[in-house]
Amino acid sequence: MLRTPCGRAFVSAWGLGLAAIALPVCAQIGNSKHNLTGSGTGENPSGDPEGICVFCHTPTGPDESAAVPQWNRALPSPATYRTYDMMGTSTLTGKVAPVGSVSLACLSCHDGAQAMSAIISTPRVERIDGNWSGAGQSSGSLVAGASISLGSDLRNDHPVGVQYGGGGITASAPSALPHNPDFRLPQSAVLNEIRVWWVSTGPDAGATRRKTDLILYTRTRTDGYTGQTEAEPFVECASCHDPHTDRPLFLRISNSHSALCLACHIV
Repeated sequence: MLRTPCGRAFVSAWGLGLAAIALPVCAQIGNSKHNLTGSGTGENPSGDPEGICVFCHTPTGPDESAAVPQWNRALPSPATYRTYDMMGTSTLTGKVAPVGSVSLACLSCHDGAQAMSAIISTPRVERIDGNWSGAGQSSGSLVAGASISLGSDLRNDHPVGVQYGGGGITASAPSALPHNPDFRLPQSAVLNEIRVWWVSTGPDAGATRRKTDLILYTRTRTDGYTGQTEAEPFVECASCHDPHTDRPLFLRISNSHSALCLACHIV
């Protein structure tokens, strides 16, 4: 059994077939505020020196409704949230579906409703014990209003669950109009027999999706909300944020000179 700074997390990653990326991913998380262990740099230490990955992922017994790998937290109800479209703004061209996909997993921590230690599967009891403390903490949960807690009112945040480019980009027409001309058309490919989309970033942008590209998340028909008849790309929390990086604010690329914003938006 290999021992790393990630402790048992490396073994979990190996079991998931992720051994090839476990070490660099652990190194990045270990240097970020997503490291909730007692030896980490995060603001919310658990007192446990191991198990970086366990606060989000588990090799056994995850929430099977989550659209992310082996999610180790219970997902909240989509009806819990107020979304950007409820502002009544006339500038929103894409329609907004109920909070779902990867965004719902992000909010299972970042809406401040659940204790940070409320994980489904614990390798040992001590994993959820410890002195949870730090900015924005109250009995192990994130305090509403803290910078790391979005709460359940998402009207003042960038839209999530929104059709990219105003909608109309589909599996049968992955790069076709109509779409809002204020947005760049995404790249598209079939990955594991599923049509995927992303917005390329950087001068070497190409037909291969990279971690620094802005990922769009495929969502199927959401009757009564978007009117779509095919799977389409949607903007979610993880389109702009990569939870496995040590980059400030977990952004996929730097937003210097608004580079991240301008990757999608044409001004």
